[in-house]
Amino acid sequence: MTVDDLLRSKRESLALELLTDERGLSRTIHTPDISSPGLVLTGYTERFPADRMQVLGETEVAFLESLDEDRRRGALQVFLDFDIPVVFVTKGQTPPPPLLELANHTGTPVIRSALKTADFYTRIKPFLEERFAPRTTLHGSLADVYGVGLLFVGKSGIGKSEAVLDLVERGHRLVADDLVMITRRGHEVLIGKGHDLQRHHMEIRGVGIIDIRTMFGVRAIRQQKRIEVVVQLEIWDENAVYDRTGLDTKTMDILGIPVPMVTVPLVPGKNITVVCEVVAMNHLLKYSGVDTARLFNQRLQNRMAGVSDYLEEDYE
Repeated sequence: MTVDDLLRSKRESLALELLTDERGLSRTIHTPDISSPGLVLTGYTERFPADRMQVLGETEVAFLESLDEDRRRGALQVFLDFDIPVVFVTKGQTPPPPLLELANHTGTPVIRSALKTADFYTRIKPFLEERFAPRTTLHGSLADVYGVGLLFVGKSGIGKSEAVLDLVERGHRLVADDLVMITRRGHEVLIGKGHDLQRHHMEIRGVGIIDIRTMFGVRAIRQQKRIEVVVQLEIWDENAVYDRTGLDTKTMDILGIPVPMVTVPLVPGKNITVVCEVVAMNHLLKYSGVDTARLFNQRLQNRMAGVSDYLEEDYE
């Protein structure tokens, strides 16, 4: 992302104003991290993160204004000799006089924000995290079922779109079909959405492209949704061993995050839609601390232990 991209995207929400010439707008921002150059202005340049965007708040500006003209110019010269992508001046402050002159000389863009420093950090952080977040795309369908994001995966033509269409008809919501764009937020959150060109559309074999929003209304769609469970659809294989207790938890790695995965074998007559609703409700139960499979297993073990004790005392 370039400084020009940032300025165009957030000019109004961050109340931004470019104070230098436009030469520096082509500079590239390589990291979402932001720093305040307090120490480097005092002359300590070790470990200075020059690749980050720099913010001059009220404290930094007041410190510079407390210096005499020669020391101020020297401090700013040392600061701007680094290859800094952009310098922000917050709270609508007027930059110390040498700053703009030296910045134009080095080609460093200086942008003023009318926001307080804390508000500036709060508003720009989500935007930067979104732009620099790890991303990937997966072939599948994403639906919101009882508030749980179910990502349907499987071979092409196996019926992912048809399963989601049936869920939509039952009152659930489509997020994306065929191509799911996934973004990692933080350490454990995966957000999925559809591509702008095909958002809210589905391809149903034998029917063609349909518009879910037009057909079912706005209640049947979502712009994006957290991915919480992967539902893998596959043709029934009599030689395969499928989980019948729910004790063996499988996961699918997406952008370094393990996501719980449920494999649903397809056989004629099986109501896949109801099974998917149960998958979502079971996930909600686990989230609230109720693991049905483990509770049942514990009761079974307790019962077996009781029978074993009874038989040990049977001396007939």
